[in-house]
Amino acid sequence: MTSSLPTRLRDGELAVDTRGLTKRFGDQVALNDVTLQVPTGAVYLLVGPNGAGKSTTLKVLLDLVRTEQGAAEVFGLDTRERAPEVRANVGYVPEFPTWGYGWMRVGRLLEHHALYYPTWDADYAVKLMQKFDLRMDQKMGVLSKGQARRVHLTMALAHRPPLLLLDEPTDGLDPFMRDETLGVLADHLAASPTTVVLSTHHVEEVEGLADHIGVLRNGELRAQMSRDDLNSGLRRYRVEVPDGWSGVVSLNGTVLRRVAAPREVQWTVWGPEAEIVQMLTGSGGTVREVARLSLIDATLALLNPND
Repeated sequence: MTSSLPTRLRDGELAVDTRGLTKRFGDQVALNDVTLQVPTGAVYLLVGPNGAGKSTTLKVLLDLVRTEQGAAEVFGLDTRERAPEVRANVGYVPEFPTWGYGWMRVGRLLEHHALYYPTWDADYAVKLMQKFDLRMDQKMGVLSKGQARRVHLTMALAHRPPLLLLDEPTDGLDPFMRDETLGVLADHLAASPTTVVLSTHHVEEVEGLADHIGVLRNGELRAQMSRDDLNSGLRRYRVEVPDGWSGVVSLNGTVLRRVAAPREVQWTVWGPEAEIVQMLTGSGGTVREVARLSLIDATLALLNPND
């Protein structure tokens, strides 16, 4: 049996569509032939270890970074040829907030930012400022990382863009504000039709939000799929095995993680459950449990380099 991880989504309208993105920084390959597909209206979780290419991918979509090869479209707009139009439809929270105007006060920055977006919702912006406990008189240059993050979130959400690109949106926030931010995001998605590409190391926080997942490792798109496909295709099997058990050669590369103990093996396997159970049983093993994985456990399995 061979059942490779899916890297293409089924047909449907796409908010983000990239083809063969390849980017190098000197000798380092940041992206290698990345073809990302984000359905319109999806909350797409982009995961990967540090240096996997997540931030670079988001910057390519905004034409902040240009690739040597490949193309990218946002709502059908080429991100190079029509970059200003793309940015007008995007709310962006970068991983590392940087300001070239540390002298400017928070309130003045938000007023300035609003001028560029005809869809800026002033009443909503005020609510966001209150939720995020922003001090309008503070200078940008003295803000902590968490405070800067809250300013960026306000800037990203207040014009109710059709696409949000959120790079570690809760990083630097204290536990209370982290919870508050996730609540604001959930409320925003309920009230405004929005597509979201969200990169985070805190996968457990978005368990209830994400409906698609993409997995980057070493600049390559290892897998992308809907949560429904993830839930139906990935399982953990707890198998009791006899002494000298030789395993199941026919599973090939479908085993993503393996944890062995005396007389028992736990395998996380991608593929049809009935076929896998049949193979494990036919090899002399006794399947004691088949379990669906949480999003965080599924992510760890998909990122496992030892498959």
